[in-house]
Amino acid sequence: MGIHWWSWQEHGAVVYRNATWKADVGCWLSQCGNSSFPIPVVEKFWRNSCTFECDGRGVCNKELAQCRCSVGFSGVGCEKVINRKCNKGVTDEQPYGSWGVSVCPGFCDKRTAHCLCGNTTKYPDRPLAEACGFHSKGNTGEIDWTKADTDYIYGNKSYQGWCNLDAEDVHDKNIRVKLPQCDCKYDGQWGVVCESPSESFCINQCNLNGICHQGFCACRKGWYGVDCSVPSYLPPPVQRPKWLPQEAAPDVSDETNRISVASNIMKKRPLVYVYDLPAEFTTQFLQGRHFKFECVNRLYDVDNATIWTENLYGAGIALYESLLASEHRTTNGDEADFFYVPFLQACIVEQGDAAPHLTFQGKYMGLRQYFAGDYSKQIYFHIQQNYPYWNRSAGRDHIWFFPWDEGACSAPKEIWNSMMLSHWGNTNAKHKASTTAYRADNWDLIPPEWRGDHPCYDPAKDLVLPAWKFPDPYPIVQNLSSRHRQDRPTLFYFNGNLGSAYDNGRPEPGYSMGIRQKLAAEFGSQPNKKGLLGRQAVDDVVVQAQRSPQYKLELSKSRFCGVLPGDGWSGRMEDSILSGCIPVIIQDGIHLPFENVLDYESFTVRVAEDNIHNLITILKAINEAQVDSMLAVVRGLWQRFTYHYAVKLEANRQKLKLNKEDLWASVQNSLTGDDAFSTFIHVLEYKLHTDTWRSEMKQPLKNYGVPDNCR
Repeated sequence: MGIHWWSWQEHGAVVYRNATWKADVGCWLSQCGNSSFPIPVVEKFWRNSCTFECDGRGVCNKELAQCRCSVGFSGVGCEKVINRKCNKGVTDEQPYGSWGVSVCPGFCDKRTAHCLCGNTTKYPDRPLAEACGFHSKGNTGEIDWTKADTDYIYGNKSYQGWCNLDAEDVHDKNIRVKLPQCDCKYDGQWGVVCESPSESFCINQCNLNGICHQGFCACRKGWYGVDCSVPSYLPPPVQRPKWLPQEAAPDVSDETNRISVASNIMKKRPLVYVYDLPAEFTTQFLQGRHFKFECVNRLYDVDNATIWTENLYGAGIALYESLLASEHRTTNGDEADFFYVPFLQACIVEQGDAAPHLTFQGKYMGLRQYFAGDYSKQIYFHIQQNYPYWNRSAGRDHIWFFPWDEGACSAPKEIWNSMMLSHWGNTNAKHKASTTAYRADNWDLIPPEWRGDHPCYDPAKDLVLPAWKFPDPYPIVQNLSSRHRQDRPTLFYFNGNLGSAYDNGRPEPGYSMGIRQKLAAEFGSQPNKKGLLGRQAVDDVVVQAQRSPQYKLELSKSRFCGVLPGDGWSGRMEDSILSGCIPVIIQDGIHLPFENVLDYESFTVRVAEDNIHNLITILKAINEAQVDSMLAVVRGLWQRFTYHYAVKLEANRQKLKLNKEDLWASVQNSLTGDDAFSTFIHVLEYKLHTDTWRSEMKQPLKNYGVPDNCR
């Protein structure tokens, strides 16, 4: 079969902090990483002023003296009002324009392009989103986007109307409400008529140093940054953000400097500078969400308790919040080893074409990745024009996160030198073209003169991160990941969309590059539309299209679990690891999370796409001792596929605000292993001392906090 098995000890893998690493990475970390020590670092607290102090419509970035304006405003002092449209392509035949998420038969909030009831109604801020205010065509349920349902919106002699209904009347008198068309799509509202306000999502919830406005932090005096975590002075220890150590002391010799105040701090490298980008690249996308669940990993209920979401793209938020709070953060770019660019790609992609000002038609040819990629190019220009850091390394010490389905395939050529983070490590060794079945995400169609000729992923400089998974406490409480081989009767398990041969399956032949379809044709354990099972269906092999309500439990009762692509990456690797199941990777030339640094041979099985028909023979050839060894490795590293550092930040905020600790919080706080964020920091530490290009950079000598032989 061309498969050779040996233990991780035999082929040189190195165990460091309960994970098996590739020999060179693990060797360096176990020797040099363990020997690293804090070094003195100078932090700067900037005092620059902004025009009109942003006129109460934004927050002043004290380092650049630039305003970061709330949605609907722009200009050097946020003095300009932006008027956005809700309806596009309005004609006599289509009085509300062609369909779009922002389509509005009521009052258009021109700051956000949200559709509201408006000032002529009793509840002017009540949402009137999408289908809520339109007629249906007969009894079909299909919406007629040309006809507003004015009786439903405003009422008539027998009905008060959606925009005038009192919540008490709906509850007490059983008054008709169109659901789900009229649910509370915008953040900060709940209830049957959106009568119950709640806290909305903001980055790190403004660190309790500001007020959250649906994604934008209005910071109180003395603080700035996307999450109000940067002081313009050295605050007393009790008020310091998490990234700023308690023992930090001011440099009194610098007190006369009106531009900044310096502070001497002891920190461990690597140090990461996080750009505070203009709000049109970050928080304005959060404020403009037309569906509250888009691109965030949590919301808040009417009691302001945390609701974790299932959004697969939530890792971008988790990493961003973790970096902003981390002891590895620095606000002094001259001290930084790496520069993180908080490009909210998933948020931009999800909102593409949602409103007229976000269209990806025309110039962008209906391609969401081209549209979102152009924002990254604008960010690149902003960084080049406002900071000195890009040019000193040609961007090689900069980090971008492309969490969408095919990762950084769509990155513009100007930024490709940087370290790319993604969930999709397509080396293009086999799959050289776009693998999605969804045209709007097909990067093949992006003009080559814009994109350049780069692969989707370069294992020498890039990193694949785990996808976000809902921090469910119950599998941890039940210890599902620790089941041993004897408690895992299922040999192989895969549960997911298997294509057009099954009910509700994806119709495109190119979905999953045809891999899931091949697996089902051989081993399908659920009848397809023709009533047929797979050619080699057996009892202890589960390959089914209908999602099981016991999905996590069934994973935990399986020895091997399939990791197959969808439209690009899928979350099956994370599902397998978090359930303690050995991942079986069937996607040629595509790296999974941390595969270029962890020793994947010690805990995964790779099966070539052309060898799917031999899958069961391959798995049965692995003896019990080898299975036990691989399961043990998975048990040791599963926390690296979670983002519990970010979850703990939220647990601490909830404790401070509500003085309570929910089950998810107590369970996550009990985890002590390295998570995805700390693994990412380990990789940066290794790269800081081993990337050869750094020796070519002309910059002052630094104290790196490791023995000389580690450099």
